[in-house]
Amino acid sequence: MLKYILKRVIIGLLAMLLVTVITFFMMNLVPGGPFEFEKSINPTAKAAMEAKYGLDKPLIEQFWNYFTGVLKGDFGPSIKQRGRSVMDIILTKFPVSARLCGITVVVALVVGIPLGCIAAINRGKWLDSVIRVFATVGIAVPGFVLCTVTLYLFGVYLNLLPTLGLASPANYVMPVFSLAFYPTAYITRMMRSTMLDALGQDYVRTAKSKGVSNSLVIFKHALRNAILPIVTYLGPMMAFMMTGNFVVEQVFVIPGLGKEFISSIMNRDYTMIMGTTIFVGVILIAINVIVDIAYKIIDPRINLY
Repeated sequence: MLKYILKRVIIGLLAMLLVTVITFFMMNLVPGGPFEFEKSINPTAKAAMEAKYGLDKPLIEQFWNYFTGVLKGDFGPSIKQRGRSVMDIILTKFPVSARLCGITVVVALVVGIPLGCIAAINRGKWLDSVIRVFATVGIAVPGFVLCTVTLYLFGVYLNLLPTLGLASPANYVMPVFSLAFYPTAYITRMMRSTMLDALGQDYVRTAKSKGVSNSLVIFKHALRNAILPIVTYLGPMMAFMMTGNFVVEQVFVIPGLGKEFISSIMNRDYTMIMGTTIFVGVILIAINVIVDIAYKIIDPRINLY
């Protein structure tokens, strides 16, 4: 187990290095710079600002200076938010995004797993058909479309829910719904498939032949094995949450890390773009390692190499 974790961490760090290199050089290949759209800035002031942030140096030297700073835990100062460091902004905004993602994950699991089980148990019946339609629609509808529709319908037309920020529990309803719709539908579809497979296994038929009640067969025998692919999906789901969260935060004006990342791209805030990318990447790598460990704990028969 320890050897596997160490290997995954090393691979993750190498992946993070690759992402950092690609992001840095692609970002600098785009024409323009962070001071191109500054109002009333003369060439002398622009040159002074570039020298202050080290943007006047060769690109390789810029990358090396930035990379050595990151190794020390310093993401540098924000170019656009003067007087604030990138790490300070991330630590301020990330809890908002993490809370939204956490609620969304819970909703997706609490709704998706039971729906998938119900569909499998009622295979071929009308309830199964309704749930399959929901799962298909949930996978097919893009997130930004769902955000726009819910915002207009419940926030503007019906005026039932607040549309901006996260000031109250009611503010969470539309963002969580928009963010959880796809993973809930995906989990439902996956859970139905794995549950049907588990219910057809020999150990389930043996348990039924011994007179074990249906509820015990489903929850003790079938569900434990059927839920393993859902655990595997937690890693990619968290990746979807962290990236899809950017769109949701922008639409619903949520002051989280996603909105900050989008703003940094629009404003060409180089240090903020890099800091957010690295921070999110490290979190995703850590989540995937934790999911793999949880997979082993749930099913000790699995060997991790």
